[in-house]
Amino acid sequence: MTDGNKLYILVEGPDDERFFERLIPLLREKYSEIKIVKYAQTKEKNIDNLLKSIKGTGAKYVYMVDLNDSPCIRGKKSKIKCKLKNIDEKRIIVVRREIESWYIAGLDKDGRKRLKIKCSSSTDSISKEQFNNLIPRKFADSRINFMIEILNSFSISAAKNNNTSFSYFFKKLSNL
Repeated sequence: MTDGNKLYILVEGPDDERFFERLIPLLREKYSEIKIVKYAQTKEKNIDNLLKSIKGTGAKYVYMVDLNDSPCIRGKKSKIKCKLKNIDEKRIIVVRREIESWYIAGLDKDGRKRLKIKCSSSTDSISKEQFNNLIPRKFADSRINFMIEILNSFSISAAKNNNTSFSYFFKKLSNL
């Protein structure tokens, strides 16, 4: 028996987990069960064994990773492939540049105005530090509350338009 309607989303840490938990209801049409797995604090061997196990059940997965300061997506994927022998390179989704860029991408014009976010519509190059500089004063005591506020008005269509790697991620999910 296979688990073809089950999706694993492997994410680095809590900001990624928070983001993808918000997307789960939107993915329920295609997947009966979605599980988010944080890997940053887990031994690579255990993640590699998990990937092998997922393959064995027929379930699907995506491995999310930030581009950070890597020069290119291909290089980032190769680096991960060297660490995790059971990973399928086609299942690695590289976030350009960091997950914070996807948060901002999901704000439409009204959302940006309401939160007083001033940046270009394309969020491909937004880093964690740039994101932190965009946090309005009223959220100065809690970056997490700011992220939650963004997710409360997150627009999938805006995110697809504003970030090329988010758009790629959504297309990729359709073709797993």
